[in-house]
Amino acid sequence: MPVAFCPCPPLLLPEVARGAAADTGALLAACAAAVGALLTGRPDAVVVVGPGAEGRYGSGDVGDLRGFGVDVEVPLDGAVRPGGRRLPLSLTVGAWLLDCAGYAGVRVGAGPEDLAAVVAALPGRTGLLVMGDGSARRGDKAPGSHDPAAAPFDAAVAAALAEGDAGALAALDPAEGERLLAAGVPAWRAVGRLLAGRDVDAALLHDDAPFGVGYLVASWTGR
Repeated sequence: MPVAFCPCPPLLLPEVARGAAADTGALLAACAAAVGALLTGRPDAVVVVGPGAEGRYGSGDVGDLRGFGVDVEVPLDGAVRPGGRRLPLSLTVGAWLLDCAGYAGVRVGAGPEDLAAVVAALPGRTGLLVMGDGSARRGDKAPGSHDPAAAPFDAAVAAALAEGDAGALAALDPAEGERLLAAGVPAWRAVGRLLAGRDVDAALLHDDAPFGVGYLVASWTGR
């Protein structure tokens, strides 16, 4: 199972980043590499999982970035349909990354608690695009107040991603993740549980906190 781990700041989109685009260039390049590696596995469907999502999302569901000052809509899969579900930011950014990569296959969204059931219901080979940020307490620029435990927490996640250690992801402390404003923890835990016991080829592609938020990018292939 190919897996890409990416953060989901709206600043990844040039329309939102504007003057800060130079600060996100390396991050965006790493995300593109991770998604490219995911698609090299030729999945029949890609499941996008991230914080703020609940249940299953599919064709016609759409997210937008109006809350960030730009009139941009991003459908998950296919054209927007009346009455479709609204995507949380994590799935909106994930869908945009798949658009950038030119992926035209089936896309499904899932909440972390629903990931295993959604994957089990899909036929064929499934890839995962796992969206989520590290701690938002990494220094004076951080959205949350600085916490000295934030950097070590993110470092432990980075080590697990670099080593392909699904068990370590599954064992992340959700309460500590919430305290440190590490929004990616529920999705990371869900993927860890899903891939527990498998051999994983892993590469950590990016590890930085330019705005006081941990941004981690990794590529996995679970066998």
